[in-house]
Amino acid sequence: MTALTGLLYGALIVYVGGWLAGQWTANFALLLLLLTSVTGLYWLAERFHFKPVREKAANTLLASDAQRRESLAAQGIQRVDGDIEGARQAILRQPWWLDWTAGLFPVILMVFLLRSFLVEPFKIPSGSMVPTLLVGDLILVNKFHYGIRLPVINKKIISNHEVQRGDVMVFRFPEDPSVDYIKRVAAIPGDEVSYLNQRLYINGQPVPVESKPDYYDEDSMVYRQHFAETFGDKTHDVLVNPQRSSVFHPDRRDGPFPFQDNCKYSFEGVTCKVPAGYYYMLGDNRDNSRDSRYWGFVPDENIVGKAFFVWMNFGNLKRIGSFH
Repeated sequence: MTALTGLLYGALIVYVGGWLAGQWTANFALLLLLLTSVTGLYWLAERFHFKPVREKAANTLLASDAQRRESLAAQGIQRVDGDIEGARQAILRQPWWLDWTAGLFPVILMVFLLRSFLVEPFKIPSGSMVPTLLVGDLILVNKFHYGIRLPVINKKIISNHEVQRGDVMVFRFPEDPSVDYIKRVAAIPGDEVSYLNQRLYINGQPVPVESKPDYYDEDSMVYRQHFAETFGDKTHDVLVNPQRSSVFHPDRRDGPFPFQDNCKYSFEGVTCKVPAGYYYMLGDNRDNSRDSRYWGFVPDENIVGKAFFVWMNFGNLKRIGSFH
């Protein structure tokens, strides 16, 4: 077992090292599932085999010592040298390969359950959601808000809340499901959504907006037009760059996106009819976001969860808190 455990740890180091070095893309959910399964097997083996064997050997040692002392006492020898407690503790001690597998199982299992079914941490990698979310924000994603899904395969087994317009959602990028993206839900199944001349329309009606003081974009070091946009009773901030063109073209890297015929592109912008089981996503930094206007709809099976809280930004602690 020592050699097998060493081989498994070696494979893990190579896999994680290649991931960090950019040699391949890792599936962290699958890795966590495998770690939970392997350490769980070691834990079961320890609980029902290795630990009982060690305890039996320790009890045998105690019984042998007691028999030896009894035999010597029968010969009139009352004082017997030798303390076997140290030997007994050595027998009961877990070997390193069990300590670093079975011993880690409870912690890994807790992380696996929390990340798979409750909350998952996520780091904002780009400025597409400015000003709502900034680069470097560390956020929490509610994994059960839209329903309980099986880890790795992401199959929904229990439904919960429906996706609402205005939700900030983390999802698997349709072009590359190994990558998680974060955008705002602009339209839900059955909606006709239009982004024309830098204005958003849902089912033919303009989404209400209210002007706010210009926003200073620290990444580009320029001021942007700043608006409060309202979906129902939810209001959030968006940025618009009037110097950018309203002409969009589908540029899905793996070819035409599913239901691309539902979209019409023009010099004014784009209009799409959202099919059943799909969602239309936009970044709050409207002219600095590659989103559904370019790569199409997000299928329901790609949903990861609803983003709801910034738990840390090491460059700006004032960022900590909930957001809309």
